[in-house]
Amino acid sequence: MTYAYVALTIANPESLAAYRARAAEALAAHGGSVVSASRDLVALEGAPTLPDMAAILSFPDRAAAEAWINDPAFADIHALRRGAGQSDIILLG
Repeated sequence: MTYAYVALTIANPESLAAYRARAAEALAAHGGSVVSASRDLVALEGAPTLPDMAAILSFPDRAAAEAWINDPAFADIHALRRGAGQSDIILLG
């Protein structure tokens, strides 16, 4: 199992809403799912700059995660997320 940490700083809520309406289909196409997503973020240690929203995604493996982000069939969906503001995605493992 491979996980991805997604941090979003939202500048365009409409684009984020459009992304959220379609994101599940892109994830499912590559065996991915949302483990958890929240706007209620708390730093337990240190003083990081917290995003407006964060999520943990799961994929069967790294290849599936890379296929999800690089799939040209879903480029328009990823563009909605990127259009919502700053979007950082980090693979864990």
